[in-house]
Amino acid sequence: MEPTPEQSPHHAYPDHWEADVVLRDGGTARIRPITTDDAERLVSFYEQVSDESKYYRFFAPYPRLSDRDVHRFTHHDYVDRVGLAVTIGGEFIGTVRYDRINDQGRPASAPADEAEVAFLVQDAHQGRGVASALLEHIAAVARERGIRRFAAEVLPANNKMIKVFRDGGYTQRRSFEDGSVHLTLDLEPTEKSLAVQRGREQRAEARSVQRLLAPGSVAVIGTGRTPGGVGRTVLRNLLASGYTGRTYAVNRAFDEGLATLDGVPAHRSLGEIDEQVDLAVIAVPAHRVPEAVADCGEHGVQGLVVLSAGYAERGAEGRELQRELVRQARSYGMRIIGPNAFGIINTAESVRLNASLAPESPARGRIGLFTQSGAIGIALLSGLHRRGAGLSSFISAGNRADVSGNDFLQYSFEDPDTDVALLYLESLGNPRKFNRLARRTAAVKPVVVVKGARHSGSTPPGHAVPVSRIPDATVSALMRQAGVIRVDTVTEMVDAGLLLAGQPLPAGPRVAILGNSESLGLLTYDACLAEGLRPRPPIDLTTAASPQDFRDALAEALADGTCDAVIVTAIPWVGENGEAETGDGQVLAAALHKAVAGGSAKPVAVVHVEIGGLAEALAAASSTAAPRPRTVTPAADRPRAATAPSTGPAGSTAPATPTAPEGPTTPPVRPGPGSPADPKATPAPEAATGPGRIPAYPAAERAVRALAEAVKYAQWRRQAAVPGKIPEFLDDTIDEPGAAALIEAQLATAPDPRGRPLTHDEARELLGRYGIAVRPTLPAPDPEAAVAAATRLGYPVALKTTAPHLRHRADLGGVRLDIADEEALRRAYGELTDLLGKPAELLPVVQAMAPRGVDTVVRASIDAAAGAVLSFGLAGAPSELLGDTAHRLVPATDRDAAELIRSIRAAPVLFGWRGSAPVDTAALEELLLRLSRLVDDHPEVVSVALEPVVVAPHGLTVLGASVRLAPPPARSDLGPRRLPNY
Repeated sequence: MEPTPEQSPHHAYPDHWEADVVLRDGGTARIRPITTDDAERLVSFYEQVSDESKYYRFFAPYPRLSDRDVHRFTHHDYVDRVGLAVTIGGEFIGTVRYDRINDQGRPASAPADEAEVAFLVQDAHQGRGVASALLEHIAAVARERGIRRFAAEVLPANNKMIKVFRDGGYTQRRSFEDGSVHLTLDLEPTEKSLAVQRGREQRAEARSVQRLLAPGSVAVIGTGRTPGGVGRTVLRNLLASGYTGRTYAVNRAFDEGLATLDGVPAHRSLGEIDEQVDLAVIAVPAHRVPEAVADCGEHGVQGLVVLSAGYAERGAEGRELQRELVRQARSYGMRIIGPNAFGIINTAESVRLNASLAPESPARGRIGLFTQSGAIGIALLSGLHRRGAGLSSFISAGNRADVSGNDFLQYSFEDPDTDVALLYLESLGNPRKFNRLARRTAAVKPVVVVKGARHSGSTPPGHAVPVSRIPDATVSALMRQAGVIRVDTVTEMVDAGLLLAGQPLPAGPRVAILGNSESLGLLTYDACLAEGLRPRPPIDLTTAASPQDFRDALAEALADGTCDAVIVTAIPWVGENGEAETGDGQVLAAALHKAVAGGSAKPVAVVHVEIGGLAEALAAASSTAAPRPRTVTPAADRPRAATAPSTGPAGSTAPATPTAPEGPTTPPVRPGPGSPADPKATPAPEAATGPGRIPAYPAAERAVRALAEAVKYAQWRRQAAVPGKIPEFLDDTIDEPGAAALIEAQLATAPDPRGRPLTHDEARELLGRYGIAVRPTLPAPDPEAAVAAATRLGYPVALKTTAPHLRHRADLGGVRLDIADEEALRRAYGELTDLLGKPAELLPVVQAMAPRGVDTVVRASIDAAAGAVLSFGLAGAPSELLGDTAHRLVPATDRDAAELIRSIRAAPVLFGWRGSAPVDTAALEELLLRLSRLVDDHPEVVSVALEPVVVAPHGLTVLGASVRLAPPPARSDLGPRRLPNY
């Protein structure tokens, strides 16, 4: 909304304060500054507030607002006086206001840094988290305007408001004065306030997805009058899946006399439906979608699945239509899956929802699936169905204008029916948040990701994403750091998902191989070595082996403490007449099921060649299989996503709204490898496609690759259980205030508002504040200056060029090392200038020689989308050509630093390869941690390159450093909760 001329031109309307938020119950609302145009809205809002709430706000009966009150509450300067409103459907449901005050509590201006704050929420919307969201946003606004504390007077009986302040996580002081509670909140974010904010975000976003997946009623808008078409297909699939809620067909073209269609009530609009509709599936042409959305919003629909195409995938005009669609839906408090979506599925017995174009609803299982592509969604559903795997939920988000993979992770983290989350992503709208959510989810259940459109310039046209400069290899490394299992193809995703959903995690990389084919066993052995596993020599049962022989061998391997996983290989039995015997698949599957029926803690996979019926029989859970333990937290201790519809107001059926404490959510946890199950855990019932399923693969390489991913993930889980830390000793050698002062001074003198690179001496000084010593260099514009510099530094020295096109290019002859005396230095200087050009072009410098060691490169940079990234590799062309560089997100822990230097392929060079002396990796890890602290403490340091860093057997030397400063990019992950605006 634009300000009116009455408002101060010096404080323009702050549109960056506008935000869409998800409330506690999963609905959305808009937060925005209050303007002078809001007088009527404010009066209408106040009239709907109860007398009790008015009394709590004004400490006295206050039945109506005077004209003076309305003027005061709608006229703000957006600095000393600020008001925010929460709106749904354009109408206020809550407000907050602050007024800057001085030490005496009187109105003031800056530099006064305290403000009085007051809230008012409509009674019908209390309990939805409106005040908590307002507190986050008004606190962020206040900090932006230089306010550091909030003061509030609250009546002792106003427990709800006291709880909002208490649960915010901010440092607070409380006193009782003159019959009211006086609260003072320090607005500086704390670790607790950030944890509270993210906990609320997780519960709200998970609930918003749960409302979409477990509606009490569904209306298909655009249902065709004749068979065929998108809307009629969705209606048919809803009915075929046995959906447990109420279903309605809606089409404005229906004849007035039409009462039912395919056995469900038929209506021309939602207004004709007497009961609440929770979910609307919109299947009308794009130009009619706004009308349908308005109809949904005005009749209280909670969420939308928009199948209609013709949006951002069609170009700039369609992109604007898509943005307007999201704005319209959110204005009514609705979330959207789509547009251009394929649909959603929930196989829970109490829901049985197939609101998609998939002709056959998948079996119930433990895998959650999210995809940004309808075509890939079809392929994945088909592949999982063909291999006997079931799903817990499925979302095909299409253009992903609103509900995204991040929302699905929030839901999967909490969903007790999902053991594995599979995601096909073509873009990451908020990479920082994705990594944070993926890390938390991966700590309790596997997350498997395929990333399409991996190369720059190939972002799908329907997706609006922040620009990222980091290469795909870096994205992959950062996902691995977060515990994400990233695979290259959807086939690999299905392979990994089947193993992870049906088998326990391996305790290590040791693999037993057994089967009736020596050749297939050897192929499996070789594949294990190629994937970094430690296979035992294959056990050949010979082609004469019976199913009982397989059972005995598998049982023995599972009981053997020297292996962590078992791969069974099998080829068909050949009868005396030379033909393959029939029915062997079912018999062998039964034998293998019996071998694992004892509840083995080791994963088992089967590689088979053309054994009919084996894969299908293995996919069926054994009735005698011991259920895999899953920790179920008592309902009183955690929120639980509702799956069974419950009776709501006025006899309507709607999913139950969970209530939860403000602390972190504890999801159902599957114990990791080597971690005993909680003795208080309650075994939860599993679906028919749960434990006892043994995944089967048609090729050894596919089975081994899936197992290798499980091994790496299990190792990550073990390590994540004891997180790394930043060594405290660094704090004694780091001058954070001194570095901040240097950065501020350097940016103040920058002629370019985008920042500036530091000179060599400036970079040395800044890095020195964090204990990073850079070996000095002295300029050598002529031979005499070179000799003087060498005399000052002491021989032996190095002579090198610093021209941009020659820097760090020893292969081009721009570096001369181990110069022992003046004569050698003059000779080297002459050779350098004769070969490469004049001194003015080469910019030569002299530097004292460092102890011999391994040349490495350490870098840190801030990517606007992904955040700060720390990188490490060996110096030189081979590492650059092979892309042999490792990456970790900042801030890095001691474990991150240790893994960083060990994860490059050339790491053996650092540890005594071919008899060389191992280098001082401890010093290298410390350097990485110091650089991580620098860029984490000072986001204005947007890039640092330390090259080369020579790591010797004892200590290291930083020979070159370049640093660039710039105003830091906005950190959307640290501000108050808000939905992205793509």
